[in-house]
Amino acid sequence: MEQGEAIGLLGLLGYKGPPEGLAGWALAVFAGTYVLIFLERYLHRTMAALLGASTVLVLGILTPQEAWRSIDYGTMFLLFGMMLMVAIMAKSGFFALMADHALRYTGGSPKRILWVFSLLTAFFSAFLDNVTTVLFMAPVVLHLCLRLKIPPVPFLVAVVLASNLGGTTTLIGDPPNIIIGSIGGKSFNDFLVNVAPYVALAFLAGIGAMQLLLARQGLLDQRVSREAVRALLEEPGRLEVDWPLLRKSVGVFALTVLLFVLSHGVLHLESGVIALFMASLLALISRTSPVWFLERVEWVTLIFFAGLFIVVGGLEHTGVFHALAVWLRELMGTNLKLGVLIVGVGSALISGFVDNIPYTISMSYVLRDLRQTLGPSMDPLWWALSIGACLGGNLTLIGASANVVTADIAARAGHPISFLTFLRYGTPISAVTVGVALLLFYVLHP
Repeated sequence: MEQGEAIGLLGLLGYKGPPEGLAGWALAVFAGTYVLIFLERYLHRTMAALLGASTVLVLGILTPQEAWRSIDYGTMFLLFGMMLMVAIMAKSGFFALMADHALRYTGGSPKRILWVFSLLTAFFSAFLDNVTTVLFMAPVVLHLCLRLKIPPVPFLVAVVLASNLGGTTTLIGDPPNIIIGSIGGKSFNDFLVNVAPYVALAFLAGIGAMQLLLARQGLLDQRVSREAVRALLEEPGRLEVDWPLLRKSVGVFALTVLLFVLSHGVLHLESGVIALFMASLLALISRTSPVWFLERVEWVTLIFFAGLFIVVGGLEHTGVFHALAVWLRELMGTNLKLGVLIVGVGSALISGFVDNIPYTISMSYVLRDLRQTLGPSMDPLWWALSIGACLGGNLTLIGASANVVTADIAARAGHPISFLTFLRYGTPISAVTVGVALLLFYVLHP
């Protein structure tokens, strides 16, 4: 097919595309999809992605076969497998049990609640997706604060900030990292070595800054009686655990993480294949009904990813990413450190105001194209993208899906989190965490 010729439905009607070729239409479809995702209040983002993907096909930017090939199945398998595994772990009562132990340790102290639940959220988020983490952590923190008569909104914001920070440390913790790992060919160990140390220190700095903010507001001075904590722990029916299922699910999950660590150097398997196999194994040994676990897979999210991959595939197919890679190469020249700052800071600012998933998919293709000219020496740009795209999501209420989910949970309980309220905490915490992580990476990374 010549560049100006469309072969889709409109091509059959005599449509030939714009004079400059299909790249202009591919950019227009991508921009339109991006705007619709940004305006999610009016149209669900999955519908926006589906509309964009179908438009790519109708205009003939991609053939159906090219569209199927543009979907990154490594990402899809990893998401599907982890969704299934998390659903079974939640059914066992594992997360409720962990929250119970955390509550016992806090003793009702607001300062301990901040640190314990932030640490627990970050830990869970390193191995689960952020939305799943806040779906079970936010209600626990909300209920705890209300029972202890502590203002819940600042602590809910701390939980979602910790979720985005913790998810940045591993391959499977945040959708941008899953995308980077699959498109960039990065392993679980690569993230542990090149991202986790810097983000872990940024997490401590970020929660420390959050503590200072709450202390200035007098929210850490409140003392809660032991009787109130004891009454909360003794609520009937509060904790239900299926111990046989819990042992099976935790065992399989631990083995899955081990296989992730061994995936590239020893097993030579993609993380998505491992996640899919281990999730299937857990479903088998736990005798989980296929209907039950298929109902709990987030199909809306998977379809959203598939649609975005097709839209972005149109940009790749028409040479847009190659042009962007050439521009970035000329901008930074031979100064890779400058490239790290451009990609890291730029990604953080962009991800604060638009969904970081389509941005990361697009930027990953740009970096993959750039790698063809710079070779492995450009690897630090992948890690700068991870740090910027993930941590930048803490900047505003719409920066990450977990932020919106937590706000919905709070609003349903009668404690809404406004855009400005989130910004009051998100802006300084993002400045601290992005600054610390990128500065440490800039100075210490070889």
